Amino acid sequence: MGADERVFQRLDFAGRPLVFIQWVRPQSKDTLATYAGRLREQILEQKPILVGLSLGGMLAVEVAKQMDTERIILLASAKTRKGIPPLYRLLGKFGFDRILPFSLLKRTNGLLSLFFGARSQYEKELLRQIMLDTDLDFVKWAIRAVVHWDNLEVPENLTHLHGTNDLILPFRYADCDIAIPGGGHFMTMNKADEINQILPKLLG
Repeated sequence: MGADERVFQRLDFAGRPLVFIQWVRPQSKDTLATYAGRLREQILEQKPILVGLSLGGMLAVEVAKQMDTERIILLASAKTRKGIPPLYRLLGKFGFDRILPFSLLKRTNGLLSLFFGARSQYEKELLRQIMLDTDLDFVKWAIRAVVHWDNLEVPENLTHLHGTNDLILPFRYADCDIAIPGGGHFMTMNKADEINQILPKLLG
């Protein structure tokens, strides 16, 4: 929820020029689709390859519905609402997402590292820094937008990589194309070697 380019530092993009999309402040009534429309303004290339992690993957799907893309690669994400655990959607339906203790995300704790799959001390510190840098209003909006996401459309040129040990977006709901054994939600950091055997081939 609000991770930036730091989580991609260990990935091999096969020499492709990279453009990292910057988060913008969401408007109160933004859905993932309308927010994606505003992020799209940063994409100047024709038929880009979109790579999205977690929330970024869902937004990549929504961007792809609004413009032609060469390929979409999702990492530890969901391509439709079916990838969002039913419990999350149920909590959203009854409004429990509005009363979650978001302030806990700003505190260093082992439970957060466990759920995200941060293993080494470096990964735990990186996760802590990302959480400290993330705006809580953005997190609140993002969680509400995700649990109310209604997309059922899967772009044809999409490839979805997902870790089998993901505790945030469990593997059993992912319906992914490529499983990363033992990968969690932070797999771009601690399963980079496995991902790097696949990613350059997808990028061409």
